[in-house]
Amino acid sequence: MSTTIAEAARLLADARDVTLLAHINPDADTLGSALAVGLALHRRGVRVRVAFGDPEVVPESLRALDTAGLLVHRSEVPPDPELLVVLDTASLQRLGPLADRVAGARGPVIVLDHHVSNTRYGTVHCVDEHAEATVLIVLKLLDEMDVELDEPLARCIYAGLVTDTGGFRNAGPAAHLTAARLLETGVDAYQVTRPLMDAHPFAYLGMLSRVLARAELDRGAAHGLGLVHAVVGLDDAQGVRSEEVESVIDVVRSTSEAEVAAVLKELRPGHWSVSLRAVGRVDVRRVAQVLGGGGHRLAAGFTFEGAPAEVVAALKGALEQVES
Repeated sequence: MSTTIAEAARLLADARDVTLLAHINPDADTLGSALAVGLALHRRGVRVRVAFGDPEVVPESLRALDTAGLLVHRSEVPPDPELLVVLDTASLQRLGPLADRVAGARGPVIVLDHHVSNTRYGTVHCVDEHAEATVLIVLKLLDEMDVELDEPLARCIYAGLVTDTGGFRNAGPAAHLTAARLLETGVDAYQVTRPLMDAHPFAYLGMLSRVLARAELDRGAAHGLGLVHAVVGLDDAQGVRSEEVESVIDVVRSTSEAEVAAVLKELRPGHWSVSLRAVGRVDVRRVAQVLGGGGHRLAAGFTFEGAPAEVVAALKGALEQVES
């Protein structure tokens, strides 16, 4: 990947106008990655915009990462970007309404990602499926560009790293060393992590109690390894942020009797985004791919249209197709 990192750095060194795209329903890895690269370029006088396709507004817990005001609404993204950088996005589908900007780009399309399922839809691909988070690839790019790492930049990278590794539970030695480097810039680990992983409004408790009360466990699913699932309907999500809905999977996955956990999240009537997690014996990325999605071995997702029972039936069918 070193040659493509060097090529990406060369292209960005000559850039005057750069658009950076995060995936829909952005998390700290995709947005932290985009904002870190964007901030480095902004400081060099480059015209920069950072955007994502959905939802309409930036998740509240991620707003503090944008210290330079680089985030814009998707309507402000030009149809023909001069240079496009797409971050933490395995496929065009994950760009949602902004997917057409890739085909419309006048110049290079740089893809920075750590998903093994990346479809190589750009012109320069910095993809490392062994990286725990895309922000680690971004840090390599910034180092190649001779960018001085300070606290605002490091904060973006730390946010993506701590969340994508599950609070460093899934981080290797190199990721821990990187975390130390980031903290040495002055990043306050507690202040960064709490709003991302440990703080929810009171309404979250009511939503969670309703959703968990309807959760179901099928011990025979996934070749007898067990599947637990919960459904977050539009009514359940009223009055809570997208962050609260996304965090439900972290509670459901704690069910000790199930290898696989799933949370169905209703985006609009009859249209679902499904989060999948596994303990270690099932490759949920392969399960998600059967249903048109993707992700990582132990964390993946897909979208589906239909009634909740139809979604669950399709999921169970896909689990039977994938060997454990």
